[in-house]
Amino acid sequence: MSGVAVVVDSVSDLSPEQAAAAGITVVPLTVTFGEKEYRAGVDMSAEQFWTELTAPGAPFPKTAAASPGSFKETFEKLFNAGADEILYVGASSKLSATLGSAKLAADMLPGKRIHVIDSNTASMGAGLLALYAVEQAAAGLSGEKLAADVAAKVSKVDLYVVLETLEYLKRGGRISPARAAIGNVLSVKPIITVEDGVVETADRPRTRGRARERLIELLVATKPQRICVLHGQASDVTQFADELAKLTKLPRDKVLINLIGASVGPHVGPGAYGAVVMTG
Repeated sequence: MSGVAVVVDSVSDLSPEQAAAAGITVVPLTVTFGEKEYRAGVDMSAEQFWTELTAPGAPFPKTAAASPGSFKETFEKLFNAGADEILYVGASSKLSATLGSAKLAADMLPGKRIHVIDSNTASMGAGLLALYAVEQAAAGLSGEKLAADVAAKVSKVDLYVVLETLEYLKRGGRISPARAAIGNVLSVKPIITVEDGVVETADRPRTRGRARERLIELLVATKPQRICVLHGQASDVTQFADELAKLTKLPRDKVLINLIGASVGPHVGPGAYGAVVMTG
């Protein structure tokens, strides 16, 4: 190994296959179901997470940031393997303490060139930035130039996700039971996004059909150059990806489809779907 090694955390929702193919190292967050603790993407795959989450009587999972020690160990392994520099692209610091852990780990390794980038987003928002970083690193960019290039791309990434149910926002304490009940009665399917690193509501369409129409409007309006469809075991995601490719005139093989994993899944719930787009 030489050059710049790219690192993400499991909030990125990169699949193991994508990470391995791109040479990206993933630092896992922890997810806990009752007394059982797992490392996201290591001890528990995305598929296993959804099986556990939707099991009858399953406790609501809790997630915990990766520790500074985990990052320090990862960084040291990469340097020992021959990396000259490291670029870490993390989930928004306003959504997870993991970016702070990475910064602390970098401080523990004085003299080492470690560049920490706040993606200001989550899920494959960070994942697409990491894949972009690998492409740019292959072109021979130094760590400093690569970090500046990726940081400039942060504002070019948008994420929109439709929630199938409000139950998981309620169970996670993000909305009140009364608000969840009213929303479910009215068939509200909120579309969430991430603005300035914080989850916001982009729209509150009623009915599944209208939510899909509005989601497509929002995504196509960005004029994306890269797309990754995200879902929590939602149906028809392949058809959704086909439609996005046609409307944006992107080659179908350039529209990825990723299953949301254990680090993000508890916050959106089953049936959620949407996409991350990169422009510019």
